[in-house]
Amino acid sequence: MAPVMAIAYPRGGGVPKALLGRKGVAGEEEVEELRRRNEELEREVREGREREEKLGRELNRVMERLRMVEEAEERLCSQLGELEAEAVAQARSYHLRINDLCERLADAQRMLHSSSSSSLK
Repeated sequence: MAPVMAIAYPRGGGVPKALLGRKGVAGEEEVEELRRRNEELEREVREGREREEKLGRELNRVMERLRMVEEAEERLCSQLGELEAEAVAQARSYHLRINDLCERLADAQRMLHSSSSSSLK
């Protein structure tokens, strides 16, 4: 579409006769059409700016939410790491306790076996 140049005239003044030349009413209609088109384009620009501002505000809100979510994720990862370390420590402790109980059971079985062997003789 070719660029359009609009001319603003004082309210109520209409189109100056010098611009109309010999065309008369046809020229005035063309100027009115250009004025309407200019107003339409100005409205579209204004609406575009309003949309852009709205999207900018929405982007800022989303970025703030993202920052909060990332901070929460960091806290959760830290807590998870602490829980994993605690779970490993408990597993080691349980493993040592199980080994100790197995040794005690083996000792008790050996004592029973040796006492039953000596009583048979």
